[in-house]
Amino acid sequence: MTLLTVDGLNKSFGGVRAARDVSFELAAGEMLAIIGPNGAGKSTTFNMVGGQLRPDSGRVVLGGEDITGRPPREVCRMRVGRTFQVAQTFLSMSVVQNVQMALIAQAGRTREMASRATALYRAEALALLGKVGMEAEADRPIGELAYGDVKRVELAIALAAAPRLLLMDEPTAGMAPRERASLMQLTAGIARQDGIGVLFTEHDMDAVFAHADRILVLVRGEIIARGTPEEVRADDEVKRVYLGTTGHAAAHRAALRARKPVHG
Repeated sequence: MTLLTVDGLNKSFGGVRAARDVSFELAAGEMLAIIGPNGAGKSTTFNMVGGQLRPDSGRVVLGGEDITGRPPREVCRMRVGRTFQVAQTFLSMSVVQNVQMALIAQAGRTREMASRATALYRAEALALLGKVGMEAEADRPIGELAYGDVKRVELAIALAAAPRLLLMDEPTAGMAPRERASLMQLTAGIARQDGIGVLFTEHDMDAVFAHADRILVLVRGEIIARGTPEEVRADDEVKRVYLGTTGHAAAHRAALRARKPVHG
């Protein structure tokens, strides 16, 4: 069943066309990756879906409802979760309190935080932490965790929205190779079990080709290829502009190795 339809999105910044007639669909339970070299339009497309940017033209339809140009807060209320390239957490709080805060905000009960935040939704928060394998760390300060574990907690925070759509911006950035594989395997399992559509951008091609059901390849704002990992890997144009051993692909791999984990 189609969950998300993106139809003919266009976006320009001055004289630069950042997105040109970008169209695709995402099914419930499907993992769809957007890849491409720097400046390809991945973030622009991603942010138009999430409401951070308003398209110049085109439509974004979620579950049959047009959400084009709606602000991020409104999009989130429509059961859209999001994770970020740098994990967004409250370092002064415990692991479970971070998830409780997300549940409180989702329920619109932020005025009660001062007096009751430590009690509200604790059981629900623990259940979400159990889902991502972090329940045993619930009462630890989040600042004490390894970065790979912080990213798992961030996933639990995103799941607090009971999302039907999950937007993940470079989910494995700053992580060790084994941690990347583990996080993406966990995400894929949750997505398929709960019927969550996942749209993600990623520079780690191992993560993309191992866990995406389908891939879109953007170059200069245009989709140049789409299909299964096998179809995209075999595409001559994709190999020429992105997946080869020189140029953009090599630069991306070098940048990925050089990244340092940073807490949000």
